[in-house]
Amino acid sequence: MNGALEGKVAVVTGGAQGLGRAISERLAREGCDLVVGDVNEAGAKEAATASGRRAVGVRVDVTSEADVEAMFELAVRELGRVDIVVANAGILIAEPIEIADADRWHAVLDVNLWGYFLTAKHACRVMRRQGGGSIVNVSSKSGKRGSAANSAYSASKFGGVGLTQSVALEMAPHNIRCNAVCPGNLLDSPLWTDPETGLLVQYLRAGKVPGAETVEDVRKAYVEAVPMRRGCTYDDVCDAVVFLASDSSSYITGVALSVTGGQEMN
Repeated sequence: MNGALEGKVAVVTGGAQGLGRAISERLAREGCDLVVGDVNEAGAKEAATASGRRAVGVRVDVTSEADVEAMFELAVRELGRVDIVVANAGILIAEPIEIADADRWHAVLDVNLWGYFLTAKHACRVMRRQGGGSIVNVSSKSGKRGSAANSAYSASKFGGVGLTQSVALEMAPHNIRCNAVCPGNLLDSPLWTDPETGLLVQYLRAGKVPGAETVEDVRKAYVEAVPMRRGCTYDDVCDAVVFLASDSSSYITGVALSVTGGQEMN
């Protein structure tokens, strides 16, 4: 049985691990050939090999225009075209605003917003030449609502939603759609659960959940904030990415689709 994206070529940034790896795997199952880009070159190559499709893994720092441009040139040279781009590369550093480190704050914007700009810029160059395509930005519910002790991340994701809408307006005459997916809290993913750098630990240290004394207190607070009473999963996000990348959404552009179990409904 053919997948929803059979015969398409996709580029995924931040595709070597976590959500990006899950997106890469799902796109491959749906029939895509792939370029997996990541600063973790070994992980990108391993993800490409494991996909079972025609696929290339490449080291790319999304804050470097030379790297991003070279990634798209590689995609066209090796796979012939680029139909789908998933701008997933991102970082999060949670700190209260009055003690936030300026360099770390800037680094979050560099990866999450500047990196998305560079990815969209070079995706549009390729897609315009070939007559169309679909760009999907992995944003966040924090791109629709401010996030205490998380100002850099929220600012970058708000900016990304504005960039999504702007690109959608500019590229609509060229058959290029640009949308965003805004996941809720991936509570069971390593992004959240890592005992040293996970968001549960970061948020506990930052005092983001008043009264929380343990990571379990933080997790419980986040689950209880969701009307559907569970965290977001990789499959939830991948379902949305596939929909927005597919012909089933051919009349949809400029949206920021909430995948939050009702926590964010705008």
